Amino acid sequence: MRTPIAALLIATVFGSGAIAQTTTTGAPAAPDAKTSQQSGGQQSVTRPNTDKVAPDGAAAGAHTNVTLEKGANSFTEGEVRSRLDKAGFKDAKDLKKDDAGIWRGTAMHGGKAVSVGLDFKGNVAAQ
Repeated sequence: MRTPIAALLIATVFGSGAIAQTTTTGAPAAPDAKTSQQSGGQQSVTRPNTDKVAPDGAAAGAHTNVTLEKGANSFTEGEVRSRLDKAGFKDAKDLKKDDAGIWRGTAMHGGKAVSVGLDFKGNVAAQ
């Protein structure tokens, strides 16, 4: 007699968890807010430029129109080197974080030494 009661109790406990985790998406709470489908959802999140970097060998001018933003930068020197390399800037040297939180240094691009920077969002720029 105890086994069916224990089985029923276990089924009730584990079965109700799925119901509690079900969510319903409705209209936004704010009257002037847009749904994620209208706002572009994940695409509207600010993303680093290095997600769409020019392939290796592209002109350094591809990164000259990028504005680096001030902010608390948590990138390590190794991460900065990796992102610069991914953006086509090789052999980064003299990397230092300035007072604005922007990593600055020099790197080789297309056989020429250029000044480079990386902000807290991961944006890469050649100056």
